[in-house]
Amino acid sequence: MKVYVFDLMPWPHLRRPTVFPMPNREYDPELGRLVYKEHFDALALCDSLGYDAICFNEHHFSPYGGMPSPNIIVAALTQRTERVKLGIMGNCLPIRGHPIRVAEEVALLDVISGGRIISGFLRGIPQEFMAYNVDPKDSRESFDEAWDLIVKAWTADEPFDWDGKYFHYRGVSIWPKPLQKPHPPLIFAGNTMESVEWAAKKKVSLGSSMFPTESLKETFDHYRKICAEHGWSPGPAGICTQRHIYVAETRAKAREEAEPHLNYFWQILLAQLNSPAILKMRSEGLNTPRSYDYKSAKERPKLWELTFDQCQAEGYSIIGDPEYVARELRAQQKLLGFGTIMGFFHFGSMPHHLMVKNLKLFAQEVLPHVR
Repeated sequence: MKVYVFDLMPWPHLRRPTVFPMPNREYDPELGRLVYKEHFDALALCDSLGYDAICFNEHHFSPYGGMPSPNIIVAALTQRTERVKLGIMGNCLPIRGHPIRVAEEVALLDVISGGRIISGFLRGIPQEFMAYNVDPKDSRESFDEAWDLIVKAWTADEPFDWDGKYFHYRGVSIWPKPLQKPHPPLIFAGNTMESVEWAAKKKVSLGSSMFPTESLKETFDHYRKICAEHGWSPGPAGICTQRHIYVAETRAKAREEAEPHLNYFWQILLAQLNSPAILKMRSEGLNTPRSYDYKSAKERPKLWELTFDQCQAEGYSIIGDPEYVARELRAQQKLLGFGTIMGFFHFGSMPHHLMVKNLKLFAQEVLPHVR
């Protein structure tokens, strides 16, 4: 099992549940500078602690995720780390006007990091489309074309023209090219039937999260089924999921330290998902009637209502002493068949010292047993 550290760099100082868009009068840049510094300092430790990768993603107009540009965050960490992989999970292609710019930036990051980039691409969630005023109705087609264009830009040795439905270029020849050959490892994140089947047909690794464990099993089983229909098997290496993880000396201590910050994550930061505009776009723009037909539960969980006990029971979180965390990780791996776990080792309003404690204790007491 590979263990990645996933960090949203959220805003930890809210006094009320979020809406979308959240008024930015509640953002203090001086406090923000400290938030970023603490996250960078903690993540730099991962290089020596033995984690396989540290990962970031892209969100807009939201205190839920503090990285409108994950590429900038990764650029900074290329200078703070030497060994650990750097995962961009990922660039949201439908809101990027020029896929070639994305190809150039990721290639540049791969070179300056010494070939440590993992490149994830996302279609995006409602907030991103709303922030950039992009209609999601053509986003699957434009995403597919942008993906192919980026891969060709990374791998072509001669200038080429591109005349697609959405993008048109003359003489594409990016400098630099990626250090990794033929290009950085690719991963696609998705939960809907359309996304899962796209990843299987594209023969690309799939990441899926934000669902109960039993529901994720349906996702990965369907993915493996469609992969087999296209003549290949992703194996454990091609399957990745994400969980909130916290380790303390005892289960009681772990709950005491983590519960308020887990509740802040779901009930404060993710309250924006209950905004009428977001619910409307998800049902009428992003998803189709068949998006969740392959699941027993046709509706997405109301994430903003999750409690600590529900998260622990349904697998969203794995919070406890080292023995408990290792056992639960192995149990989920056995059920889901994943080869990579992306852990939220920081979540919600968690202070810096608890993030550092969590990273160190997991590395010392759990990582050797799940490797």
